[in-house]
Amino acid sequence: MIQDIAPHKFHNEYRKDAAPGNDSPVLCFNERKMLVSVTDNAIAFPTYEQIGKPEEIVYAFAIDETEYFLALGETIRESQGFEYRDLFSLRRSADNVIGMIMFTGYHLASWYKDSVYCGRCGGRNVHSDYERAMHCPHCNKNTYPRIMPAVIVGVTDGECLLVTQYKEGYGYYALVAGFAEIGETLEETVAREVMEETGLKVKNVTYYKSQPWGIANDMLTGYYCEADGSTEIKIDENELRLALWKRPAEIELQPDSYSLTNEMTRMFKEHGVFWK
Repeated sequence: MIQDIAPHKFHNEYRKDAAPGNDSPVLCFNERKMLVSVTDNAIAFPTYEQIGKPEEIVYAFAIDETEYFLALGETIRESQGFEYRDLFSLRRSADNVIGMIMFTGYHLASWYKDSVYCGRCGGRNVHSDYERAMHCPHCNKNTYPRIMPAVIVGVTDGECLLVTQYKEGYGYYALVAGFAEIGETLEETVAREVMEETGLKVKNVTYYKSQPWGIANDMLTGYYCEADGSTEIKIDENELRLALWKRPAEIELQPDSYSLTNEMTRMFKEHGVFWK
């Protein structure tokens, strides 16, 4: 999955004294596009010097000893062979390290863009001096990076796995998924989302693994479960294009190894009901 970057190490601790050098890589975004150079499927990020040393810049994170910074404010111009490319098109050329940098950088960029002003009093926020937070000097409210909990659900019925396709957007097979609502546990989210999208009741909800998914500000939590009672699918046509029961040999995997969805699908395809 995208976070599996060993032997490299991701460091997300806040470093208030970090400052970019001329050669420091800087992550620049324009909506869901990122400023990169792509040569022979190798993705490179511009340096602080190459983008003109903008004043509005903040430390993001580090991979091993390399510190990455984030350009805020006005969109950095394309130049010196660097152009804005769609993140989803870039993921086809990126290994997990580059993918982790892109998706986590986008997560932070989106949060900073949405946190310029205080949500309580409307005052202009400033950067906290000691943690990753935006601070309102008028009402003292701190705003932290937004991380939204969501579930990925592998529903099984004996020898089959329930696969879906979203009504719009991503065209590969997926699994039932959705965000947790106020006041419910993740296990309750599993049951509700499966019922809402496919009309199925489930039992034996079993945790598998979690994954950060910065492109949507998510923390994904994977569960397997079994259909409880009828296996007749009643699809929510507002959410899905299709929902089908598939035997392992019939399952088509996604073309990359980034996602928790794809790993859970692959695990069932290769091992069947392996988690019991």
